[in-house]
Amino acid sequence: MPREIALSSLLVPSLLPAFLACMLLYLLVDHLFARIGLYRLVWHPALFRAALFVCMFSGIGLVLWA
Repeated sequence: MPREIALSSLLVPSLLPAFLACMLLYLLVDHLFARIGLYRLVWHPALFRAALFVCMFSGIGLVLWA
């Protein structure tokens, strides 16, 4: 996996596109969970949302690293 990606003479970290893709995926999953009412069943919805994003981002990062 390359450490940086060159975008028109600008070097960006390779995890930046993964972060942006994960953010879009997180927004979709968060909207789905809110629609089905999952957040009424968890103890701390904000903590659950943060943990969901961390798990998704670390999973995507590990898949890209391998």
